[in-house]
Amino acid sequence: MPKLLAVPLLAGLAACATPVAPPVALYSNPVIDQDLPDPTVIRAADGQFYVYATQGGDPIRNIQVARSSDLVRWSLLGDALPEKPAWASKTQDFWAPDVHQAGGRYYLYYSAKPDAALTNQSRGLCLAVATADRPEGPFIDKGEPLQCGEGFVNIDPFAFDDPATGKTWLYWGSGFGPIKVQELAADRMSFAAGSKPIDLVPVIKTEDEAEYRRLVEGAWVTLRDGWYYLFFSGDNCCGPKAHYATMVARSRSATGPFEVRPRPLYLVVEANERWNAPGHNSVIRDDAGSDWFFYHAVDRQKPRSKPVDDVNTRRVMLMDRLVWRDGWPEVEGRAPSSTPQPAPVVRR
Repeated sequence: MPKLLAVPLLAGLAACATPVAPPVALYSNPVIDQDLPDPTVIRAADGQFYVYATQGGDPIRNIQVARSSDLVRWSLLGDALPEKPAWASKTQDFWAPDVHQAGGRYYLYYSAKPDAALTNQSRGLCLAVATADRPEGPFIDKGEPLQCGEGFVNIDPFAFDDPATGKTWLYWGSGFGPIKVQELAADRMSFAAGSKPIDLVPVIKTEDEAEYRRLVEGAWVTLRDGWYYLFFSGDNCCGPKAHYATMVARSRSATGPFEVRPRPLYLVVEANERWNAPGHNSVIRDDAGSDWFFYHAVDRQKPRSKPVDDVNTRRVMLMDRLVWRDGWPEVEGRAPSSTPQPAPVVRR
């Protein structure tokens, strides 16, 4: 008899119990604790997230790549660009990749230093594009650079499909000039016939050392509520004089003109007591509709990968949620987090 009575008793207790919410998943920065500069994060057709970064690692990878199912735990993969292009086979400057997926293909935009015989330039960099069937690569370069020039004007490419016009735009720059944008052709591997680069505002050159806009770079565009938000970084990414932050401007058009709020309101994130020189971001939305900001920064507690390296050269990958206030985005407190934070929502 006692056994028979126990069943309804337990059922009654279960009915009266207060539901317990599942624990909130947490993460802490850095999410990748190794040198991984200029991170670009995408969600690929396989449902996984991939991040691509400037050359690095030991042995060195031309384009670094890692994979995650939840944006928190990452597995480092091989080299996304294992074979150097023929036009840059003798150099080792493969910077700031962006990967764009369309029509079942993956397009890798990056910058590289060409062999001297190609351009007779000792320091000029080129924009380049490579393709792959899989998000992890291997990516194969198209066989010639997209565009070359003096100095480091041709850096930090970012491709953007504009739903308002149906055009694909490539942003890049700037080498102490303005960030530029130009229409890509339908093949996404060349500029559209008859198109010309457009110089974007904001670029307000200043010699004020407290500013971050003596040099601007690292463009990333996000469309939200009819506004095109242009994230950009400046002004000195790394080294003994590192002085870097991420800023934002907005426009009703992908090609501007862009509006910038007065300092300090244009800042998205800048240094704090733990993290130095934060910047060069990408943005991705989780399954709950929150926007997440991926970027690099220098851990003041470990600013080098090796004792012989220059200070502020170990740029690890951080992640923070973007908050939107009055139509403008920023990281909470405009500084990187160091304590445990609620993780992105990813449904699998």
